Amino acid sequence: MQIAVINSGSSSLKCKLFNMQTKEVLYSVLIENIGEIGAEFKNHHDALESIDIDFCSLDVIGHRVVHGGEFFSEATLIDNNVIARIKELIPLAPLHNFSNLEGIIIARTKAPNIPHIAVFDTAFHTNMPKEAYLYALNKDMYEKHHIRRYGFHGTSHSYVSKKAAKILKKDINRLNLITLHLGNGASICAIKNGKSIDTSMGFTPLEGLVMGTRCGDIDPSIALYMQRELGMNVDEVDKELNKNSGLQGICNENDVRKILNNSNESSELALKIMIRRIQKYIGSYMVLLETVDAVVFAGGIGENSQYIREKIFDNALIKKLDSIVIETNEELEIATQCMNVHSIVISSS
Repeated sequence: MQIAVINSGSSSLKCKLFNMQTKEVLYSVLIENIGEIGAEFKNHHDALESIDIDFCSLDVIGHRVVHGGEFFSEATLIDNNVIARIKELIPLAPLHNFSNLEGIIIARTKAPNIPHIAVFDTAFHTNMPKEAYLYALNKDMYEKHHIRRYGFHGTSHSYVSKKAAKILKKDINRLNLITLHLGNGASICAIKNGKSIDTSMGFTPLEGLVMGTRCGDIDPSIALYMQRELGMNVDEVDKELNKNSGLQGICNENDVRKILNNSNESSELALKIMIRRIQKYIGSYMVLLETVDAVVFAGGIGENSQYIREKIFDNALIKKLDSIVIETNEELEIATQCMNVHSIVISSS
């Protein structure tokens, strides 16, 4: 079985082709800066046309979709109703879902007779209990406006948890983990008996850990203060919190590799703030889980920075835990979920 995985971003397009019998990557491409001045491709349609794959010959085409809201708790065969739901969720993830949907529509036009399956970043977290996903807001905010914690990076947390079960030789359904996806975007997840019971990202990917350019947890009144006292409009506040904050805001750099090479006070402070936030989340998840089989590091920083891992574990309580490093593979996880959905569709037809 051959499955192509498409990740259509706001200005990028990633595609990997898998032989699912061997898990071998047969083809891989990353196209960036789509639509920007001087870029090779002016839109996603042209970028997709350039990919050297005969999409009509494939068994399945899988699509990464960031936000599934409360509609989607698992990978789903795409039809017109699913497209309508994804479109309905665009306000919850404007840049992501709009671009994801654009890739789906273009790919379905290009290969109309091939099953297309959506895999949602939020789906892994749909098992969280109400006390984990509800904010302490007026209940109308949730019941009428769907404001709640959704969580993201679900495909990564799902993939590494299953890999951890194999490495530890334990039943995933009896395994308690704290998984850290640490990259420019970062999140942490408490996994109890193989299920997500809490995660750091919330209504949007802004909440939680200190990230490359995102602030993570802050007093929400700061956003109000920025508007009322500093005269910033909503878009300016949004940009400040998402693009100009985090490590970038503290030391004018969002690449941890470069920050580690800068021996100045602001760089050292940025890393201390980031690590302290991670330790606070690990501590809180230790309380929620009661027993922790392992802390799992994944993502570009988690996998590659021994220094960051050691600093996170430089704590009397945390150092008692076991830790493992697993190279995440979100595309393979998406392809695997697509294969499972496809087999169900075939057996029921």
